[in-house]
Amino acid sequence: MRIDKYLKVSRILKRRTVSKELAVNDRIMVNGKIVKPSYKVKVDDIVSITFGNRKITVKVLDTSDIKRKDEARNSYEIISDEFIKD
Repeated sequence: MRIDKYLKVSRILKRRTVSKELAVNDRIMVNGKIVKPSYKVKVDDIVSITFGNRKITVKVLDTSDIKRKDEARNSYEIISDEFIKD
């Protein structure tokens, strides 16, 4: 599954267009490397997302396409969620 779609389906971000825009602007890293919106996410990838003054790092647990709201939280594990100081 593409990284932009994964972030939307897992409900880490609300809109796929926002996910795509973050990737285009080099704000998404997978396993320490900046990725494009078309990057294929795999189980056990470590995804870091920087937006605004916040950085979230998650571990991918599941990449299935269809999820209900209550199941979406089970597709990732939050490793860190921090605010970046200027």
